[in-house]
Amino acid sequence: MAKKTKKVETPIDQRETFVSIQKSFADSDLSVEEKLKTLYALQQADTEIDKILQLRGELPLEVEALENELADLKAKSQNMAAQVDDFNKKIAEYKHNIAECDAQLEKYKAQIDNVANSREYDSLNKEIENQGLLRAIAEKNIDEAKSAIASKKFDIEQVKGQIAVKNDDLKAKKEELATIVESTAAEEAQLRAKRDACAAKIDARTMSAYERIRNSSNNKLAVVSVFNGDSCGGCFNTIPPQRLIDIASNRKMIICEYCGRILVNPDFE
Repeated sequence: MAKKTKKVETPIDQRETFVSIQKSFADSDLSVEEKLKTLYALQQADTEIDKILQLRGELPLEVEALENELADLKAKSQNMAAQVDDFNKKIAEYKHNIAECDAQLEKYKAQIDNVANSREYDSLNKEIENQGLLRAIAEKNIDEAKSAIASKKFDIEQVKGQIAVKNDDLKAKKEELATIVESTAAEEAQLRAKRDACAAKIDARTMSAYERIRNSSNNKLAVVSVFNGDSCGGCFNTIPPQRLIDIASNRKMIICEYCGRILVNPDFE
């Protein structure tokens, strides 16, 4: 008994179009006519889903943009708050340095009254002068840190105001989007179920070409019927008479020579 030859599946090329798969289109469990009808039903479902998504307009993108802006503003606020904490830590360090300087100053001033010679007196005066400079620098740094804290706190309040405004905008946009989604949810669910049912009947190679053509066209049409008796329903160029006969026969895939879309019998509508 002869062994059945196992068919070797060619890997799907993401650059494939309907022209690329034209020869293998009929190689399916479905008849060519049924496959064309299924593809057209898939296209109709996708077109209706696109219309529903268009009702939402730019709202989904606006909601996403507002969420990103809010995340950036909150991160900015947290970063400035962390800077305020750092300035407060530095102020504490500067105050500690001042306390050490004061302790040293008291020590040197006590010693200067009991010096034995001018050399020792000059040395103690130099130390007192140095400690005074260090103390002045620490006080200057404290003043600058306090000024920076005041500036940062002002900026934080400004950002908080922006966050409040953005939150209100986001809430309003989400409510508007939710209203639209709710009003079309049942219809969209039915259309997506219809789309999934159609897609399940179509082989992966044809689906890949379908998605590629759909995503590359402005009107999102990959499968179109004959328009006005003799034109492509996608690009509206005139179809030759022999091709019109082939389309009407429903026996093979016919591709528009101008736009690369599948052309189907207008009776499918």
